[in-house]
Amino acid sequence: MKKDDIFEFYRRLAEANPAPETELAYGNIYQLLVAVVCSAQSTDVGVNKATRQLFQDVKTPAQMVALGEDGLKDHIKTIGLFNGKAKNVIALSEILVRDYAGEVPNDRAALEALPGVGRKTANVVLNTAFGAETFAVDTHIFRVGNRTGLAPGKTVLAVEKKLDKITPAPFRVGAHHWLILHGRYVCKARTPECWRCPVANLCRYRPKTPAPKPQSVPKSSPVQVK
Repeated sequence: MKKDDIFEFYRRLAEANPAPETELAYGNIYQLLVAVVCSAQSTDVGVNKATRQLFQDVKTPAQMVALGEDGLKDHIKTIGLFNGKAKNVIALSEILVRDYAGEVPNDRAALEALPGVGRKTANVVLNTAFGAETFAVDTHIFRVGNRTGLAPGKTVLAVEKKLDKITPAPFRVGAHHWLILHGRYVCKARTPECWRCPVANLCRYRPKTPAPKPQSVPKSSPVQVK
């Protein structure tokens, strides 16, 4: 994709959604970290449902440690891989209490050293909580990057590096959210909704998916009056 087209691509997404943000519900940076760890292979909707009561009761790493692994499992047992996630959340909470005075570090290496926190999770926290110009590539962004030609790559890291290289300054902080929301609601995996896509003419995907035909309403039989 050409430089001017890339700028226009982001400009249109920004115009449609001037203030993009994560759909994960959280009240502070620590809760954001927990929510992102819990979101692996789970939907944001499912995570929000599981953490709604949890985040009313637990707002700090110390409170999470006090809740304990079994208590946490009771809250998040509706999401996938909840056993491993509960173990990691308790372990990372203990580290935050012990080494960071209960605060989430604004540092990639420190974040990635926490149990259950990989590069993608660290990127989300750095971007959403601290406004860092990071590009957390999930399945949606990987698909959008390759399908549209914006940032093609064979691996998640390759797409991330490509996005970092080509994304222009005005859009670098919001890019992650624009792309993930675009992939989630418009550029869907099975059937992209090209007919309502704001960047369709900039996208290399062929063939474009046409708008669905309106369903005809069956005519009712005339009422016979006896």
